[in-house]
Amino acid sequence: MEEEMGLYIPTGVKPGKELFHGFGRRELTQSVVGALVGGVIAALLWLATGNVALTVVTVLSGIFGSVMMCTRDQNNQSVVDQLGNLLRYRHSQQIYPYRMMDEWGLQKKGEGLGD
Repeated sequence: MEEEMGLYIPTGVKPGKELFHGFGRRELTQSVVGALVGGVIAALLWLATGNVALTVVTVLSGIFGSVMMCTRDQNNQSVVDQLGNLLRYRHSQQIYPYRMMDEWGLQKKGEGLGD
């Protein structure tokens, strides 16, 4: 009697060290860039309006929003990764032109394909 061999695939194994669940060094870098962009937007708002409360709310929203968008879920995808996949799909080839050829030589001489 043959013994069936099974393959054990562990779940939840991460390739690198994480600061907390779904957030590692790569996500930290992305979040810092996002927080800096939020800080620049907040500085422009402060220069335009002079409202300190609006500036503080914008800075904090930029920080928390960038962390939330960069944290990976159980599928190992973050919002930033999903947007990148969406853009890559959008710019990939979507139309594949196809012309049927006589593969087996079954067509009679003089008959064209699609005539």
